[in-house]
Amino acid sequence: MAYRVQAAAVARQVAGGARVVGHKAGVTSWAMQEQMGVDEPDSGVLLDHMVLPTGSTVARCALMQPRVEAEIAFRLGCDLTGENVGFEEARAAVKEVFLALEVIDTRFTGWRLTIADSIADNASCARVVTGPMVPFSADMDLATEQLVVNVDGIAVATGEGRAVLGHPLHALAWLAGRLHRCGDRLRAGQLVLAGAGFIEQ
Repeated sequence: MAYRVQAAAVARQVAGGARVVGHKAGVTSWAMQEQMGVDEPDSGVLLDHMVLPTGSTVARCALMQPRVEAEIAFRLGCDLTGENVGFEEARAAVKEVFLALEVIDTRFTGWRLTIADSIADNASCARVVTGPMVPFSADMDLATEQLVVNVDGIAVATGEGRAVLGHPLHALAWLAGRLHRCGDRLRAGQLVLAGAGFIEQ
């Protein structure tokens, strides 16, 4: 039901002129899944007006209770679909990799929400700020990639790629499978956020 609500909201925006440019996986760390009482990630849709380049300004008044997460993200070079997409198949579909800041938001007071609430609200995704995209190569060790979120020069959260389902590409493979079961697919050129795996300082 939650994904049907999400799809209806996305369809309404697309009917109003928005364009789907990608997808996001969320709740991709084991700790977050345990906290939310689930055993798999969730997902949302990225629309063109949500994606901003580095250096953009986001108006605080346009958001409700925003939080920021840094994530490893991908741009696909070919379609990716199938019931059980493998790790190597997911790797081969990636054309570029980049860091992204996802601005998550919710209408639920104090972020007191269930996984169904999050899914219905597009997996809490409000905006995405993209970093420079670099060509992806098989020798990149994304599992050990260190990510640090600094605010005014102070580290407020740290993490590494392996916190995302063991490897960010596992999130990509999971997302391809979920969309396939819904009659959809990841398409060439689309952006995919793999999810965050951070420990607050």
